[in-house]
Amino acid sequence: MIHLGAPEWIHAMWLAPAAVLASVHALGAQRRARLRFADDAMRDAIMPPPRILASGVKIALLALGMAGLVIALTQPQWNKREIPVTRRGREVVFVVDVSRSMLATDLAPNRLERAKLWIRDLTSVLEGDSVGLVAFAGASVVKCPLTRDIGFFELALEELTPATAPRGGTMIGDAIRKAVTHVFELSPRGKPEAGGFRDLVLITDGEDQGSLPVAAAETAAAAGVRIIAIGLGSDTQGSLVPDPDRPGQFLTYEGEPVRSMLDSKTLADVAKATPGGVFLNVGTGNIALDEVYRDLIRSAEQTTLETSSVTEYQQMFWIFLAIGLACLFVEPVLEDQRRWSA
Repeated sequence: MIHLGAPEWIHAMWLAPAAVLASVHALGAQRRARLRFADDAMRDAIMPPPRILASGVKIALLALGMAGLVIALTQPQWNKREIPVTRRGREVVFVVDVSRSMLATDLAPNRLERAKLWIRDLTSVLEGDSVGLVAFAGASVVKCPLTRDIGFFELALEELTPATAPRGGTMIGDAIRKAVTHVFELSPRGKPEAGGFRDLVLITDGEDQGSLPVAAAETAAAAGVRIIAIGLGSDTQGSLVPDPDRPGQFLTYEGEPVRSMLDSKTLADVAKATPGGVFLNVGTGNIALDEVYRDLIRSAEQTTLETSSVTEYQQMFWIFLAIGLACLFVEPVLEDQRRWSA
């Protein structure tokens, strides 16, 4: 069965009959010009008429040449084959703290917006990996399941605000457990399959509030998940937390201003609890998350994420292209067979 790669070009086939009509019209105009040029005796002597057969051959060559070029443009293909394609990569889930302390401005414009910017930098260099997104504060919400649709992922990322999580606080352990059980691909038994091709990128600025994050990290390790923990904010002085309901004011607790202070030790222990885990203490500095991806994630073990097949055809347009060009080359150099009178 013939398959056309660009069937829209078939509409240009009208060029072939148009070329035939134009040639017939030109022959008629030539004949009328001969009749006006001289009388019958002189006309045949000085301007022999073209033979009908030769003229027909030239017209046929022109039509066949135009048709050959148009057919070549439609990209005729046959010999259909199904070629298996395997996509390999890693599963990467971003677990992002969206608590109100992420509005602190020690990282401009604030910690949350800076984290989102770093993640966007990373997604711009993704190479076949699947990505997911979990937002957390006092509760965790899956904002994006594992997907290769980077546009959808970035849309979910852009919508992250402190209002994304239904409850305030910082429950790191619960967020890790949510990612492991609800985002990473599950086995038929409903549990994440073991394997060293999963990364959980944890981005937070707060102190955990009793959610047992190290124990959660150990559970993640059993499911083949590596944690890359990124800590934001100072772990010595902390930072005042803006009040989203009172612009220009800061949160207070029992009359004292609330300071967000990073618990770097706990985050280091969380990362250490997973094989190959890494803790990156960014503090109030900067991090090139795209380079972290290249160095730690892209170069790590990969797995088969998807097996599919693509349809491939043998391209045969060149046959019709050669026929068309040959006809168009021969047609103008083919001399009309003239009949000369004595």
